[in-house]
Amino acid sequence: MIRFENVSKVYARGARPALDDVSLEVERGEFVFLVGASGSGKSTFLRLVLREERATSGEVFVAGRNMQTLSNWKVPTLRRQIGAVFQDFRLLPNKTVFENVAFALQVIGKPRHHIMTTVPETLDMVGLAGKEKRRPHELSGGEQQRVAIARAFVNRPSILLCDEPTGNLDPTTSLGIMRLLDRINRTGTTVVMATHDDEIVDQMRKRVIELSTGELVRDQSRGVYGSAR
Repeated sequence: MIRFENVSKVYARGARPALDDVSLEVERGEFVFLVGASGSGKSTFLRLVLREERATSGEVFVAGRNMQTLSNWKVPTLRRQIGAVFQDFRLLPNKTVFENVAFALQVIGKPRHHIMTTVPETLDMVGLAGKEKRRPHELSGGEQQRVAIARAFVNRPSILLCDEPTGNLDPTTSLGIMRLLDRINRTGTTVVMATHDDEIVDQMRKRVIELSTGELVRDQSRGVYGSAR
């Protein structure tokens, strides 16, 4: 589903690589935690998967497509297979919960009858049934993140990328978000989550990929946050 072959990324001539000769593969349906200190390369990894950046060297494959050679006009089609969730929610403040989630389908041209069926189903799945008409400022932080997850998942992507999705949430709320992401993963969606939350990683015991100054230093099935090998 995601494959990196000897991937390096350098943002400026002479700078230290943000990623340095990274090779790994994430299979369809896996749940993977991406851990490491700030500046370790986690965000760069996610940007390469989204094709927001191209690798300086090496090959990146996503859903069978080579990101190095993929034409720019094909990138939007690729991204329909990828949902993305961020720490800061990125909701549209003047739109309702329903409208925020529906927008993700409108921009790719889904018909109204599909939207009217799929959005309520997705909101029910993320625990927001009955809150369709609320606006973001009327929701808690955890509820706002659930809206963001619903928006990312409403098109049923094959990959869900999560960049610190619990970073602004308290531990109890974070646990609820992780249960939701685990539920989404069980539908067959591949989940890759960058995080600093050691408690969540230790509790869930999923595959852990650790980066340090751009290098892959650990790839552990049923891993923990710490670097014990």
